[in-house]
Amino acid sequence: MEKGKKRNVIGRCLLGDILYKKAMTQVDLEIITGINKVQINEFINNKRVMSLNNAKIISDALNCLIEDLYEWKNN
Repeated sequence: MEKGKKRNVIGRCLLGDILYKKAMTQVDLEIITGINKVQINEFINNKRVMSLNNAKIISDALNCLIEDLYEWKNN
């Protein structure tokens, strides 16, 4: 990385907030995406970070950007 260049660091998962705003449950998302609700719960509770593939599947299902699924911090 170039000297003085900031890099993005992943923060808190916002999936739970997005589901709430869309009046959806974790089970709803499981049905739409095929991603197990236990894994979805681990994303929401910041116990697991989504793979790029899962983030793409979820963002497509929720009609949002991958970047919307997490808070981002510049370091």
